[in-house]
Amino acid sequence: MPDWFMSVPAFIVAIGLLVAVHEYGHFWVARRMGVKVLRYSIGFGPKLWGRISPRTGIEYWLSAIPLGGYVKMLDEREGEVAEVDKPYAFNRQHPAKRIAIVAAGPGVNFLFAVAAYWLVFMIGVAGIKPMIGAVPDGTLAASAGLRAGDEITEVAGKTMGDWQDLRLTLLERGLDGDPVQLSVQSRDGRLRTVGLDLTHVPADPEKLFDRLGLAPYQPPATPLIAGVLDDTAASRAGLEKGDEITAFNGDPLDTPQALVDRVKAQPGAKVMLSVTRNDRNIEVPVTLASIKDDNGTDVGRLGAQIGVDAAAWDAMRTTRQLGPLAAVPAAVAKTWDVSSLTVRLMGRMLTGDVSWRNVSGPIQIANYAGQTASIGLEAFVGFLALVSVSLAVLNLLPIPVLDGGHLLYYSIEWIRGRPLSEAVQVAGQQAGMVALLMLMTLAFYNDIARLFG
Repeated sequence: MPDWFMSVPAFIVAIGLLVAVHEYGHFWVARRMGVKVLRYSIGFGPKLWGRISPRTGIEYWLSAIPLGGYVKMLDEREGEVAEVDKPYAFNRQHPAKRIAIVAAGPGVNFLFAVAAYWLVFMIGVAGIKPMIGAVPDGTLAASAGLRAGDEITEVAGKTMGDWQDLRLTLLERGLDGDPVQLSVQSRDGRLRTVGLDLTHVPADPEKLFDRLGLAPYQPPATPLIAGVLDDTAASRAGLEKGDEITAFNGDPLDTPQALVDRVKAQPGAKVMLSVTRNDRNIEVPVTLASIKDDNGTDVGRLGAQIGVDAAAWDAMRTTRQLGPLAAVPAAVAKTWDVSSLTVRLMGRMLTGDVSWRNVSGPIQIANYAGQTASIGLEAFVGFLALVSVSLAVLNLLPIPVLDGGHLLYYSIEWIRGRPLSEAVQVAGQQAGMVALLMLMTLAFYNDIARLFG
């Protein structure tokens, strides 16, 4: 379960900020285009707070439902407009101006992402080296000759700074489905080039890395109990925070993942854990719980947070920090890469190549917001950049109730020289509302399914 004391405030801050940025794009360009703005609202529904500018007469609101916002402009389709104000009505503007106003919202979200990534690169991006762990037999990585401890320094000529770079690049290359060349440094320092065939890999991110057989390298280290959850197999067995798990049914454990893998493989089983506690070695019998994973498969559960001595990971850590000028092209490139990958994954969802379970709603976003906020400023700002890109891409979809739908309507009007009929526009709005409702329902369903496991 997520820590809601951190997640809810972080979610409100994140969504409030990104919505404010998005709506300010519409607001700023509308005023520059000579359109009269009546209200700028963060949130929907009843007003919680508001003020009226004595200079411009614009209403500024904070509304009750914090899942969006809007800019209300003078428009003859929404009510009577005085003759003197008609030149300033939105519906009276040339389609090019209306397109500029609508496109400004997603556009500013992209600019915000660039600024956020620029700040992240200035602060310094913490991560782990793109070094791979044990390679399972029968995987593409094994066929390519990759081995545990290999560090992938380049993919198709692109430098890999950390494991996140490697993951995003391979996801993108996996969508292409072409073989790629990897530059690899072995643990003994030797450099070599390896070909990785991505021709038939699944496009779904959930399945890609399993097929590749790639996972982050874990340095040898005894798994530790970092915390014990209430009313679980671990608490009933008497495991305590700080316990070192040295063996599982007599088999030595040398990494936290080894313990996790053994637990998951034996749902409901009675097992014996060898534990070192306060310099004493004890044997602890545990009856593992059995739960369903995302695929409906029974897996074992211990009910403890597994950690490791931080010193064991020092050699794996890496930080990428850039100066103000160098961070600009890096931020632009990062925003482009994330935007491109988001669009391509959405397209593959429509074709069925990527599971719709990847769609996340407000519950999951709140969970991520809390997690990144608890890690630190760099992680939270990076999260804001990612969500800002997602918000921009989502709003550009050609669904009539979204910015992309309006852009489609105004572009058609510009080409035809006249707007679409009112009946066609109403039908489009209704279809868009249905599509958006279905998407929101799917997102909430996925969130709830993840929440209850």
